[in-house]
Amino acid sequence: MMLSAEVLSAPLLDHSGLDLEAAGRVTYILEQSFRYEYEAPVESLRQRLVVVPRPRHGSQYRRAHQLEVKGAPAQRYLRRDVNGNVVAFLRADRVARTVEFRLAAVVERVRDDGPTVLPATALHSPGLLRPTRLTAADDRLRDLAGELTGSAGTPLENAERICDLVHSAITYEYGVTSVATTAAEALAGGRGVCQDSAHVMLALCHLVGLPARYVSGHLLGQGGTHAWVEVVVARAQDAVAVAFDPCNGRRAGSGYVTVATGRDYGDVAPTSGSYVGTSRSRLTTDRRLGVLAAA
Repeated sequence: MMLSAEVLSAPLLDHSGLDLEAAGRVTYILEQSFRYEYEAPVESLRQRLVVVPRPRHGSQYRRAHQLEVKGAPAQRYLRRDVNGNVVAFLRADRVARTVEFRLAAVVERVRDDGPTVLPATALHSPGLLRPTRLTAADDRLRDLAGELTGSAGTPLENAERICDLVHSAITYEYGVTSVATTAAEALAGGRGVCQDSAHVMLALCHLVGLPARYVSGHLLGQGGTHAWVEVVVARAQDAVAVAFDPCNGRRAGSGYVTVATGRDYGDVAPTSGSYVGTSRSRLTTDRRLGVLAAA
């Protein structure tokens, strides 16, 4: 599919009236922008973007995309990181006042091509089982994990219980946490955003021996980037990743578009970078996700 002006301006369907889980194919349009404004010119801008969906993630395919830079001449290149994510690196020698990074992508979900399959070795991968700085346990998390290990259940049943527990423990509230807030801090405060819920669920999964990873992506009907968790469970000779959204207390289905996976937010932060200069920067973002077709 060509990512033409006609595609980008095509009318979107009212997804609230659609049964996306029953659809064999769903086509999404994603547009996202990051605009940095500086009080004075800056030099040697280096930007890292994790915003381009990977070519395939289970039943999800990236059909077309374009990444534009406006406001300054920039060099760019894409590479895959150790987790298979698409990472864009951009360099600009000088930015006078503003620079904007704009992504447009068409993504399709083919229901019968799922789930996300991993090798059986993923069940024992240190990257999926070991805590990070953001998901390290404290006594409160260990106590919760102890309650979970007291009752027998399959890995999926345990993941469901953890998802429900985190949903009850963390009340959604924007502005009370930051990207540096740890799972222990979020649980102690009892408030946070989707990133915090994901980190708490990851911490609990690690404590009970469930391999799991952080997911960065988008949710239909929500204004910004979303985060959830994939728990890896055995299946015959391999393993599959099952997605849970602890922020909303449910499985993640066809209303979700995956961009990247990692150990925690730090691995998949949508935008990060540096520049030379004394000027402060101001970031504004915008995002649009909608359904182009469903059948």
